[in-house]
Amino acid sequence: MSISTNKQRLRLGPLPKTSTIKVTFACTSALKADLERYAALHEQTYGEAIDAATLIPHMLEAFMARDRGFRKSAAKGAPASRPILAANP
Repeated sequence: MSISTNKQRLRLGPLPKTSTIKVTFACTSALKADLERYAALHEQTYGEAIDAATLIPHMLEAFMARDRGFRKSAAKGAPASRPILAANP
């Protein structure tokens, strides 16, 4: 029996070193479990222990980079962020 030496590749890839700010968000327990499974698979694939919270900003960046509507608005000079307006009472 031979063991395959081919590592599977994840869409996210190895994580770059970056400076960060802290943001808190809430998610479902199912999403948290999936993030933890992804972190474990990422560690297996790339050999670097990483927690689920570290993956989130990289996943969001990858998501936004692939969002055509978001890219189009950026190309047209739309502001990077827009204020959230409160709903009328």
